[in-house]
Amino acid sequence: MSDHILVVGAGGFVGRHLVRTLSSHGEKVIAINRRPADHDMEGVEGVNAELVEPEQYARLLGRCHAVAYLASRSTPGSSAGRPVDEVQGNLLPLATLLQAMQSKPQVRLLYLSSGGSLYESTSNEPATEAAQIQPRSYHGAAKVAAEYFIHAWCQQYAGRATLLRPSNIYGPGQIERPGFGIVPACFGRIARGEALPVWGDGSTVRDYLYIDDFVSLCMTVLAAPMPMGARTFNASSGIGVSLNELFRLVESVAGKPLSRSYELHRAVDARHIVMAPEAARRHYGWMPMTSLEEGLRKTWDWFKTIRQ
Repeated sequence: MSDHILVVGAGGFVGRHLVRTLSSHGEKVIAINRRPADHDMEGVEGVNAELVEPEQYARLLGRCHAVAYLASRSTPGSSAGRPVDEVQGNLLPLATLLQAMQSKPQVRLLYLSSGGSLYESTSNEPATEAAQIQPRSYHGAAKVAAEYFIHAWCQQYAGRATLLRPSNIYGPGQIERPGFGIVPACFGRIARGEALPVWGDGSTVRDYLYIDDFVSLCMTVLAAPMPMGARTFNASSGIGVSLNELFRLVESVAGKPLSRSYELHRAVDARHIVMAPEAARRHYGWMPMTSLEEGLRKTWDWFKTIRQ
């Protein structure tokens, strides 16, 4: 029976949260992980493998009514100077899935795109989904290409897809890794008493979205009817915060100073990106419920538990 949801990238930060939430709602999940991952939850079947052929996906898709594609191997910074790696590591795996889905048009697709690497605001107005796309990195360019691949799949094979462009997602469970997430980087440096390197003068503006709020939108998308074609929605708080403001909030929550060293601005980093979430609000009745200060406090509380 086609009663499962296939989650690709289930071992990542967003993937772990989504799989856990799907399980808690009684959904049956096939969780795909490139590396060994433990998904010891009711209704969750783990597959620890790298699927490199459409036939491997096809065998699983016959049991599924939806796919949540969350996998990504890069960030804007890590993709610098590496366009071939971006094509092989991010575009090729998605194309492999889409080729398998050509014979399964009834299977709906939720794709995790990007907002922060696609938009660049030229005014104080938040970017809507209709704003001009201006990727500054190979990572962002690959996300644009992925979106167009999905649009082409929908046009040719009557596919159904929803593309979410999230802002900076953060929260408990986000492990500190170089280049992945400013919030865990801040807390890690505070805990160790180390200086945080900052590209630029700290005036760059972003908006931040708590993980539970983002997963809530994913759950709503997966539960709602999905018409033919591809639709795109921003997933964001809509509230711009400079890095220096974020640092002050982090220090307030942690009750400790964050030492930092300011470096030259990087060309891959846009100076101002704030996204408008109104389309998702109108279509799904969704809106983020967690303030940045509350989300940072919950994240710091979790961070302290893993260091004990």
